[in-house]
Amino acid sequence: MKKITKIFTSVALTLLLSTPSVLALAAVTTFKDLINTTIIGGILRPLVPLLIGLAVVMFTYGVLIFMFSEGGEKKEEGKQYMLWGIIGIFVMVSVWGIVSAIKGTFNLSDTPLNIKL
Repeated sequence: MKKITKIFTSVALTLLLSTPSVLALAAVTTFKDLINTTIIGGILRPLVPLLIGLAVVMFTYGVLIFMFSEGGEKKEEGKQYMLWGIIGIFVMVSVWGIVSAIKGTFNLSDTPLNIKL
């Protein structure tokens, strides 16, 4: 599990630091620009699909452990990975659906948040 966490952390940091919005941090002059371009556009938008992908990978890893183990403790470990993978997918997709429902209810657009200071 520690190895998977280290790999995920390094991949996530590489993806986050290589997005154009984060690289354009030097061009940020106001707090509004910081929120709109860097935090929302550069960090949060790529992070959601990445976390959903991680949950799918975790579930798949659990299925593989469960299928190829000969029983006992390894099968239980596979079941735990599958359970937490399903919980992660369910929570993230549910939150995504709730946000979409709120956006549709209040006629909000997909454009980044525009803060006026």
